Amino acid sequence: MSIESDSQKVSTEVRDFYERYPYPPPRDNLDAYRRAWQDQLRRRVQFHLFWPAHAYREDFSILIAGCGTSQAARHAMRWPAARVTGIDFSAVSLRHTEELRRRYQLDNLRLQQLPLERAGELAAGFDLIVCTGVLHHLPDPAAGLRALRGVLNPQGAMHLMVYAPYGRSGIYMLQEFCRGVGITANADGLQRLVEVLGALPSGHPLARLLHEAPDFRTEAALADALLHPRDRAYSVPQLFELLTANGFEFSRWLRQGPYSIHCGVMSRIAAPLRMAALPPASQYAAAELFRGTMTHHSVIACRDDEPQAAPLTGFAAEAWRGYVPLRTSESFYVQQRLPVGAVALLANRGHVTSDTSLPINARERRLLESVDGRSTIGELLSQQTHASAEAVRAFFERLWWHDQVVFDTSAGTHTAP
Repeated sequence: MSIESDSQKVSTEVRDFYERYPYPPPRDNLDAYRRAWQDQLRRRVQFHLFWPAHAYREDFSILIAGCGTSQAARHAMRWPAARVTGIDFSAVSLRHTEELRRRYQLDNLRLQQLPLERAGELAAGFDLIVCTGVLHHLPDPAAGLRALRGVLNPQGAMHLMVYAPYGRSGIYMLQEFCRGVGITANADGLQRLVEVLGALPSGHPLARLLHEAPDFRTEAALADALLHPRDRAYSVPQLFELLTANGFEFSRWLRQGPYSIHCGVMSRIAAPLRMAALPPASQYAAAELFRGTMTHHSVIACRDDEPQAAPLTGFAAEAWRGYVPLRTSESFYVQQRLPVGAVALLANRGHVTSDTSLPINARERRLLESVDGRSTIGELLSQQTHASAEAVRAFFERLWWHDQVVFDTSAGTHTAP
């Protein structure tokens, strides 16, 4: 069989799989989601996560590549002034999205049945591309990534999520088990799978995920995780290689705390091991290996010929005084088991790691609560008494690494994506 026909066979198998088991499970009510995103400050945080140095705007173009049953509708709700395009090769998934488009009168949403490898046929460029949970199911992920690179506008950004290998070891063991005993993606196979999982030893690597992930309670989720015809994962080095080989440059992790040597347990081992001397990519790879439980990687990337599309925000020079901090909606206080001298722990709901909360003292809490989405760090500093510039700078850098804030660094900048 030729490489091309083998690729077509895999594509057909994956498409047919999603026709039978659309994923995520279809939703017919997004009222709560719509209410949550009516907050413009929340949208500003999301915008400056991708474009710290660009002036805020909402009328940009978005491609949801492999939109599934509701993702494109959610983005059209989130960004009512944006032009959103959703593509997927599953007619069933698009039908569910079309129902949401009509129910919520999402006139800014366009849908088309199209595999993402053929994104160029849209004959359009996009400021933001969202491709989550798709690339690792393609017969040729690199070809898919190159197709997305071809429709990403200069100064554009891409949100990419792919599976990670080490935290999914139990999943891959059960996938191999199912292939070995002949459990396949049909009604009988799912029933057999449920029986197998019910008898799974408590020490099996998959047991923790079954206990912690409510998503596994649906048939579609079980099928997607354990009976999918095509599934591969990327370690941090493999992901970086995939990006650079196909015209992208790493900008940041969507949530960077678990990867950072400045956060949680990594901060306790980094200094004696002199990890700060390692290149950032090597630091991130070490964090993945040390933590051992990451099931996926969510990254923001830009075109390699536009490396400043979403730059790593720096704190070495005096420019930090002009940054406007924006507190993320996932930030919250924890009051239990506080370290000596702390009045609270700052945690992020998006972190699956339990050690990446940030202890803060009374002065730091007052400083954080003075963040209003308008004032620069320099202006906030001027309001503090008995606080040194270095202490304030270091505090906001820690907040950034712990995913407690993003920064609008666009003062005096009129460039837009």
